[in-house]
Amino acid sequence: MLERSFVQDGKRDVKLDEYFKNNLRRAGYVGCHVQKTPIAMRIVLRVERPGLVIGRKGSAIEQMTRDLEAKFKLENIQIKVEEVSVPELNSAIMARRIASSLERGLHFRRVLHWSLEKIMASGAKGAEIVVSGKLVGKGGKSRTERVSAGYLKKAGEPAKQVLEAQAQAIKKAGIIGVTVKIVPPNVVFPDKVKVTGEEFGSTETKRNQENEPKGNPKETPRAKN
Repeated sequence: MLERSFVQDGKRDVKLDEYFKNNLRRAGYVGCHVQKTPIAMRIVLRVERPGLVIGRKGSAIEQMTRDLEAKFKLENIQIKVEEVSVPELNSAIMARRIASSLERGLHFRRVLHWSLEKIMASGAKGAEIVVSGKLVGKGGKSRTERVSAGYLKKAGEPAKQVLEAQAQAIKKAGIIGVTVKIVPPNVVFPDKVKVTGEEFGSTETKRNQENEPKGNPKETPRAKN
């Protein structure tokens, strides 16, 4: 019974995420966290523009609460809205922005370089943007364009610290896939260790001290006759 409960909760969370993606696109929906307590069900929404979710005097969030209770058969829902502090360091937001710019007809190279500059200027240690599809004209062939900057891990355990998200730009010529990878400023990789001289001392200073010639002890001056 416990395993079945976990499965049901997982299905519910996936359906809620799809609902928020479809209904909070303009608000810059990033993700949600669902926590069920004996008293109520708490849903934390992370968005780029909280005002669009809350609405005037809370009207929009009240309507959303009623819709969730009716659609998903939930009770005592408490919705909390959190704003993404630095959108340029969020891979999901940047992927969606790039897809939106491509749908508006902006040139893909301009969009890629502008987005990469924004990400790195916000403090990211590394970033990579990949777009794939018919990027130029209706009759053009599918191609892949990639831009990157900074330090980025792509394999092994450290790669799990890289934020990755995908989005799609729907155009007349076809669908363009967008993938954004960002290394946040607070990430420390195992191969990037900084050793300070205050704790361990300067290696060069120690080497000079070891190689320094030791002089003979001073002789006691002789007394004059």
